Amino acid sequence: MGKKASHAPLMEALLRYRAQDNASYHVPGHKNGQVYENEDMASLLKEVMSIDVTEITGLDDLHHPEDVIREGQELSAMCFGAEESFWLIGGSTVGNLAMILTVCTEPGDLLLVQRNVHKSVLNGLMLSGAAAVFLEPEIDTTSGLAVAPSASTIQTALEAYPSAKGVLITLPNYYGMGHDLTATAKACHAAHVPLLVDEAHGAHYGLHPRLPASALSCGADVVVQSTHKMLSAMTMGAMLHVQGGRINRELLRQRLAMVQSSSPSYPLMASLDLARRHIAVHGANAFTEGLVAADAFRKGLKQLPRFRLVEPIQLAHQENGAQEGISERLERDEREAYGYSTHDPFKMVLYDTFGVLDGFGLKRELEAYGCIPEMSDEKHVVLLFTLGSTLKDAKHLLQALVHINNDIRFKETAGGPGSMRKEQCGLDLDFSTWNNDGTMVYSSPVQFGLQPVKPDQMEVVAVEDSAGRVAAEMIIPYPPGIPLLYAGETITESIAKRMRRLRELGAKWQGAADERLLTIRVFRLK
Repeated sequence: MGKKASHAPLMEALLRYRAQDNASYHVPGHKNGQVYENEDMASLLKEVMSIDVTEITGLDDLHHPEDVIREGQELSAMCFGAEESFWLIGGSTVGNLAMILTVCTEPGDLLLVQRNVHKSVLNGLMLSGAAAVFLEPEIDTTSGLAVAPSASTIQTALEAYPSAKGVLITLPNYYGMGHDLTATAKACHAAHVPLLVDEAHGAHYGLHPRLPASALSCGADVVVQSTHKMLSAMTMGAMLHVQGGRINRELLRQRLAMVQSSSPSYPLMASLDLARRHIAVHGANAFTEGLVAADAFRKGLKQLPRFRLVEPIQLAHQENGAQEGISERLERDEREAYGYSTHDPFKMVLYDTFGVLDGFGLKRELEAYGCIPEMSDEKHVVLLFTLGSTLKDAKHLLQALVHINNDIRFKETAGGPGSMRKEQCGLDLDFSTWNNDGTMVYSSPVQFGLQPVKPDQMEVVAVEDSAGRVAAEMIIPYPPGIPLLYAGETITESIAKRMRRLRELGAKWQGAADERLLTIRVFRLK
């Protein structure tokens, strides 16, 4: 079977199927969209439904690919630099579940896990019955945001826990912050364990000279990417990439079949096929227009000194061209000092230097002008440019910020740019520090499982009265989906205060029984 990069084998097969205009005597029930034939409101949906089929002759099977899906996955591996790639139709979530279930095969298996991980990683630990040793992330001293553990932290933890089955980290973080993973991969491989990377926000990494290196190119063994986030696939479209011999690929295929639907979406898979084809056909040029838009926004923002972006410190050697070796040492020093050394040029992490508008407030004001951000926290708003962004997008955002800057309601009264009140200059940690005494860069093992907390073991208390109690539920601000509290964790006064503040600012919650977070479930006192 040929592997011409400009082909989109599954999409082409679906178009051939549609052109044949066959009568459908198979699922799905909408019969190629015929059910909506006379409904104007569903005309766009009908177009999608015309290729929404099932595993019929000529269209292959995701869980046993032999034809067009197999070719599409092989082309994906070539495009993204993997030895083998798998399409995911449940987002990076199912990829995270599958790679944990592949590495942790027996209850009690130990996995070293970055502390500030997405909830899907925790669900994978629960499903596998694994024990996690949480690794402390590096903290950016300027913004207070958590990135990923350093290579030295990972090496120290591996020496303390030589029975670990692997190391799982998330890079880049939700804010586009990260660092080169080469040293981390070397530390894992020296300990004979695989490096698993949740690279959900970095599917585009390594595809343009201005983008950070991909986790695969740095030596990671398994990488999960959300192709829908920063590339052009449909929502829930993702990929899992593998290289090397440290992963049991036969078991990985079985695990993927366990956690993914046995009736995968063909339009969604076709979007993965086309997203890969777009990169293969256009190469680095696929990102040109989006980067021009991002650069235009940065340039325009300089005319609005009130608003600033979170970005890594740019050292003089990077501008002047330091000698090889010196540059590598300085980059390492920079990361140790500031918590990270690379930033996604498409991610704009914006904040109000006056401190008048918190992140949630700035997000609401931007939405009022038709600019819809990705997320916000107490201080920052995260705005995404991608390969699909245009100069029009940059201008629209800048115009909105000009209006907000000039709005009399938000005028600074304490002295202009740089006058942000001290208590607003940084954030409390945006993740749980459960099971760590503060003196180590890793925790003691935490056992995960599927046993629920019994109703008679817990009670409900007001969040204002929760300090000192033990949480009986997981509290997850969403986005980004990183737990602030685990079930079994003692609620400190600072965590209780942070929950109240996030609630007042309008944060959304997952895991909490009370969606307004007025109350929280805690274990009954004995």
